[in-house]
Amino acid sequence: MIMDLVLILGPMKSGKSYDLISHFAPLKYTNIPHALYQCKRNVREDKILSRNGSGLEATKIMSLKEIPTEDYKVIGIDEVHMFPPEDTVVIENLLKRGVKVIISGLDLDSRGLLFETVKRILELGPKEVRYKWAVCEQCKNPTATHTQILLNGIPQTDAPPVLPDDGTYSYMAVCRNCFVKRDHYAPKPKGVPLVN
Repeated sequence: MIMDLVLILGPMKSGKSYDLISHFAPLKYTNIPHALYQCKRNVREDKILSRNGSGLEATKIMSLKEIPTEDYKVIGIDEVHMFPPEDTVVIENLLKRGVKVIISGLDLDSRGLLFETVKRILELGPKEVRYKWAVCEQCKNPTATHTQILLNGIPQTDAPPVLPDDGTYSYMAVCRNCFVKRDHYAPKPKGVPLVN
């Protein structure tokens, strides 16, 4: 049995949600049983939205363990980095049942390291990994690979994986050259505000 797992990764503003929406939008006109899920920790939107204006309704859940065991043929998961790493066993079980699973999310955290949840999904051996780049909001090159988390314009290099969406933090897509990364062998830098 082919484990049909597609993983869509990249920084914010790179078109991950649009890619996911593009796959699922036509399914509503078919007889293929499918479902789309998004983490409740994402409080920015009440559905999956692309920055180009397209969107799709999704069921909000706190854990992938809430996905019912109905006979779905295709499952979509958005913002997968917000789910706990131990939830990846659900993805593995779906694949073993022959369900096609399409997942999107950030790959790198504020330190520039893989989210543990994403790392475990990669260890499942996806059939396809689509990596998206964004336009760097600092140098304007279309090579942004990181999401810089800012507090009062200052890069946060050790922010927790899931942040409150109350306006405290802002986010910026940046390339490798513009990404402010903490040197774990040096004192934590105070930082200089970045220009938006």
